[in-house]
Amino acid sequence: MSFTPIERRTPPRLYRSKLFVPGSQTKFFEKAAAGPADVVCLDLEDAVAPGDKDKARDNIVAALNDVNWGNKLVTVRINGLDTNFCYRDVIALVEKGGERLDAIMVPKVGTGADLYAIDMLITQASSFAGRKKQIGLEVIIESAMGLGNIDEICRASKRLETLHFGAADYAASQGMRTTNIGGGNADYVMLTDTAPDRARERHWNDLWHFPLFRMCQAARAHGIVPIDGPFGDYSDADGFRVQANRTAILGCEGKWAIHPSQVALANEIFTPPEKEVKRAEAILAAMKDSHEKGLGAVSLNGVLIDAASIRQAQVIVQQMKMIQARTA
Repeated sequence: MSFTPIERRTPPRLYRSKLFVPGSQTKFFEKAAAGPADVVCLDLEDAVAPGDKDKARDNIVAALNDVNWGNKLVTVRINGLDTNFCYRDVIALVEKGGERLDAIMVPKVGTGADLYAIDMLITQASSFAGRKKQIGLEVIIESAMGLGNIDEICRASKRLETLHFGAADYAASQGMRTTNIGGGNADYVMLTDTAPDRARERHWNDLWHFPLFRMCQAARAHGIVPIDGPFGDYSDADGFRVQANRTAILGCEGKWAIHPSQVALANEIFTPPEKEVKRAEAILAAMKDSHEKGLGAVSLNGVLIDAASIRQAQVIVQQMKMIQARTA
């Protein structure tokens, strides 16, 4: 372990599913609050038409004060820094949104200065309003600039809690020849070598592997939680499952749900499988027994386990306890 430890910036929380609800669609607020999503994000950006921005902002401020959100995390995605809605979003949410707001999501962050600017607005408005609870920040990495400056962004504000990947805007920023929001592309393939006794096979590659891996790496290096973004085709449950499983393996703790049907899928995929939970519990029990006997590493079912195994097992067991508490 390095002499410089990495401390998680937030206490352990559930981020398995993050349901997005347009701020202009008030009829969905109560349903989202009562539903199974771990996190609800009230949206002021892409899901709201320009002419509805002001009304959507008022709707969200009212909902933060009036709706019973239970034990959910509640966040709001504001408009980008390149718009004249951004500062008004921040001021209204902080000064009028009460104490229920947990975090503000900032889209299209390209540099650390972008995040610093929002932090400054939140800090000043919080002081003016006499807020008791600190508002966190969430960042969407959705440009080549943002990915290139990701470590700078992670260091820009102590409020930063989560990083999210936005595939569509990232693809546009990089000039990628695809219109998919997540998922694969039939032209992004490799061919097997030629051979006289067999046909060449096409193997699909993952368009999003590098940016997602880089985001997860940067997040973990700075004590921040990585979360996968949207999967656009909400009628394709199998495609959602495959992508979510990949990002879970990479280190993401959850995924966006742009439609209520995706919430149950995300909750299922980002809940540790029963066999992993049982193995984690067995690891902790075996290590406890070995420590009591003065041993360091021991073998469990023919596999060596040591201090690193304990850390992995503790994460799984702790997450399962939070899930059980949420669903009890």
